[in-house]
Amino acid sequence: MKIALMDSGIGLLAATAAVRRLRPDADLVLSLDPDGMPWGPRTPQDLTARALAVAEAAAAHRPDALIVGCNTATVHALPALRARLEPAVPVVGTVPAIKPAAAGGGPVVIWATPATTGSPYQRDLIRDFADGVSVTEVPCWGLAEAVEHADESAIDAAVAAAAALTPDEVTTVVLGCTHYELVAERIRAAVQQPGTPPLVLHGSAGAVAAQALRRLGAGPAPGVPVTGTVTVLLSGREGALPEPALAYAEGRLLRTVSPAS
Repeated sequence: MKIALMDSGIGLLAATAAVRRLRPDADLVLSLDPDGMPWGPRTPQDLTARALAVAEAAAAHRPDALIVGCNTATVHALPALRARLEPAVPVVGTVPAIKPAAAGGGPVVIWATPATTGSPYQRDLIRDFADGVSVTEVPCWGLAEAVEHADESAIDAAVAAAAALTPDEVTTVVLGCTHYELVAERIRAAVQQPGTPPLVLHGSAGAVAAQALRRLGAGPAPGVPVTGTVTVLLSGREGALPEPALAYAEGRLLRTVSPAS
């Protein structure tokens, strides 16, 4: 089994780690776009063109499925990606976990990139799955870029700025960008108020990995040996996982896997 994942940068690590834990025997193709990142500030048309190029680079390695490990790319490019690749390669998008978050009753906050915050796509998810629940959308300026470069001071500043926009009474935070899942505990520490119940964080990585396996008609096999290979594509060129990825547990997990020959 071979599963490809795509993103502008290392935000795909959360979903990659989830796939690795579910299927240690799966070969992985990680298709990043360092020449074009960040995707967030780009126009929808430009972002879609970049995403298609990155997806086609991954598709050249003949994966059985492709995970779009980026909320912003899913918002703007998923229809084009599916039109280009399906049915030969099932394409699984990453959707902010608004439905399970709202099921807890709220109040809910959605941390997302400025490009996703307030988008019709996200507003539709709120309307469809969080009707009657208090939902606040928080744009997280610079957080994805800071996580991408493992810039500790920039991460602290961006998390603090987003926390300042987050209502004190919040009980649940949706991590609406895959990069944010890499610093989930730092977000929890910044938002958690003294004397309040533990904050609930909702990411998408686990659900996306499970959905990819369902699309393939495969189940998890977490107890098997780690035999899957990892191929890294950097704007279409074969290369190595960017060094900042190793600052996160999800990136270090992949070091235990032999690269593809």
